[in-house]
Amino acid sequence: MTPEQMRDASLLELFSLEAEAQTQVLSAGLLALERDPTQADQLESCMRAAHSLKGAARIVGVDAGVSVAHVMEDCLVSAQEGRLYLRPEHIDALLQGTDLLMRIATPNNAPEPAVIEAYVALMARLLDPAAAAMPTIAAATPLMAERQLEAPAPNVEEPVAVVEPLPGESVAAPKKTRRTAENGERVLRVTAERLNSLLDLSSKSLVETLRLKPHLATMQRLKRMQNNGLRALENLNVHLKDHALSLEAREALDDARRLLAESQQLLVEKNAELDEFAWQAGQRAQVLYDTALACRMRPFADVLTGQVRMVRDLGRSLGKQVRLEIEGEKTQVDRDVLEKLEAPLTHLLRNAVDHGIETPQQRLLAGKPEEGLIRLRASHQAGLLVLELSDDGNGVDLEKVRRSIIERQLSPPETAAQLSEEELLTFLFLPGFSLRDTVTEVSGRGVGLDAVQHMVRQLRGAVVLEQTAGEGSRFHLEVPLTLSVVRSLVVEVGDEAYAFPLAHIERMCDLEPADIVQVEGRQHFWHEGRHVGLVAASQLLQRPASQGSQQTLKVVVIRERDAIYGVAVERFIGERTLVVLPLDERLGKVQDISAGALLDDGSVVLIVDVEDMLHSVDKLLNTGRLERIARHGNQAAEAARKRVLVVDDSLTVRELQRKLLLNRGYDVAVAVDGMDGWNALRSEDFDLLITDIDMPRMDGIELVSLLRRDNRLQSLPVMVVSYKDREEDRRRGLDAGADYYLAKASFHDDALLDAVVELIGGARA
Repeated sequence: MTPEQMRDASLLELFSLEAEAQTQVLSAGLLALERDPTQADQLESCMRAAHSLKGAARIVGVDAGVSVAHVMEDCLVSAQEGRLYLRPEHIDALLQGTDLLMRIATPNNAPEPAVIEAYVALMARLLDPAAAAMPTIAAATPLMAERQLEAPAPNVEEPVAVVEPLPGESVAAPKKTRRTAENGERVLRVTAERLNSLLDLSSKSLVETLRLKPHLATMQRLKRMQNNGLRALENLNVHLKDHALSLEAREALDDARRLLAESQQLLVEKNAELDEFAWQAGQRAQVLYDTALACRMRPFADVLTGQVRMVRDLGRSLGKQVRLEIEGEKTQVDRDVLEKLEAPLTHLLRNAVDHGIETPQQRLLAGKPEEGLIRLRASHQAGLLVLELSDDGNGVDLEKVRRSIIERQLSPPETAAQLSEEELLTFLFLPGFSLRDTVTEVSGRGVGLDAVQHMVRQLRGAVVLEQTAGEGSRFHLEVPLTLSVVRSLVVEVGDEAYAFPLAHIERMCDLEPADIVQVEGRQHFWHEGRHVGLVAASQLLQRPASQGSQQTLKVVVIRERDAIYGVAVERFIGERTLVVLPLDERLGKVQDISAGALLDDGSVVLIVDVEDMLHSVDKLLNTGRLERIARHGNQAAEAARKRVLVVDDSLTVRELQRKLLLNRGYDVAVAVDGMDGWNALRSEDFDLLITDIDMPRMDGIELVSLLRRDNRLQSLPVMVVSYKDREEDRRRGLDAGADYYLAKASFHDDALLDAVVELIGGARA
């Protein structure tokens, strides 16, 4: 390449960078002018941007850019001088020109000359309606094919430039090819791999400096030990003062004292130097890591480039007036997170325009302003990026959702009729679910919120939808500020450290043995109005089970979508911010593990893949291999046979249960109803009560309630065996005080006997 060619290539690159910056100014200014065409400052900034681009294009010899920028400048100058009032069709045409300029400045994406000629003709017609009719174009956005369309006969009184994408295309803002420099700073291009490597090295450097702390503590301990040795030698010298010692012994004692004193002084000095070095190394490593991390951080505004324009154009195509307001544009976010946020945010914004905001006529009838408002707010909160996207539209038609659920046979009509608002809204995130009866260019294909949830989940985040009928909807998204670090709860499982990302943790809790109940042979505990399944982390992570004797059980409640489980661990180590270290690619996908990290002491911790872990729980449940967690303190050792009272008004059921228990070695008594059972309980001693619910005179719920109020009987284990298998029936029995609930519909010998063993152990201690 000749020096002249190199110079030209450099100029073209500069022109491309300038075009990106100036087209952003044009887009923002034109959208502001659409709301108020008389804003002198916006007219001035747009005119200067067009003028600058015209001059830059002329310097680099890009004639197409000169032509487009020139007619745009003429239009804006006419508006400044009061000769032209900017109407929507003028704004449309100027935005088309903005898109064309960006394409002209983008390598290998320049439009055909015919498109440029048609655009210049269109602007001439808009500036001078009386001019001869000339060919126009239907659109000149980057999403359009390179073709010229026949224009309708010009309307002299109301010239219009139609903006419509080709079938199958969507209205969107132009894609940007590179970032602009900020505040005039020089930009150095670095590959993402090198930047990631720099961040990885800086994080390891930070961890290595933390390893100096235990060495410093050892040095302090050594200094104390030596000080004690010197004092002991001084005491020895005092005790030997009155004893006659040889000259050699005295000299040896003095030499020992001198050497100890010198070594102690040297140790003090080196200890101070090590302390200073550790502090400085830690500070520098922290600054290095913060700087490397900052290189990956960008303002949230970077993901918003073109979103305001996209909302405006989509609203226009649907006959709606929509405005997007943004707060928190300067919020710093990792580049990788920003890239992955662009698609879900676009989905949500399009959804708000299409489904949320009403037409101007509908809004006026509802007492709202004609223009709909969408707000997008970004902020930092506890190490997370929190996004709130709300609109003042009509909200979600819950009855329409309910009807769609029934029509798609996702739920029986009687069940769908009882679904709460929160439950109905969760259906909107199902794959293929749509409230549109027909497919349009914008929606109706059932691809939207499920894709949003999937993409947000890939970022280790969560999305929640709230709505108020007639007042609008609100999406609440939480994602990490960076994928390089993750805030986690570090726990101990099988004497190893594991980390659960905080984004997937509902809560942490300590369970007493009495808090654990049995439902259909599975262990549960009560959490926020529902029974949550309990599983052992040691089984999921294939670690040896703890042999500890602690009475309480440490549980991490994890959630993913509507799946929620309590995972029992050995110990809570604490909350940590961990630098994510990807696993070696040669390992492939490690089950239930997403990545690794280093703790402050340099030890390794594995980061749990919560979504994968929940799949593992489902597999264990489906194969019947889920292990129970031993409960401490609920099985008293007795030498005699343990006694069980069976209360049921069905002779067949009573006899079946009695024989099963007798064959296993238990002593069994029976009662024909609740009253008979209550009398037996007050007159005899039993180790377990097994009762039905529906019985004459006194039902099982009343019986259990009386038992729990009796000081002598309130600790007696209780199992409910009933034909009723609904959740509310289970809840009724467990709320009354039962420890275990077994449905007769799924009754089999092993289920009953296993439950009895779980509650009171074998027939003999």
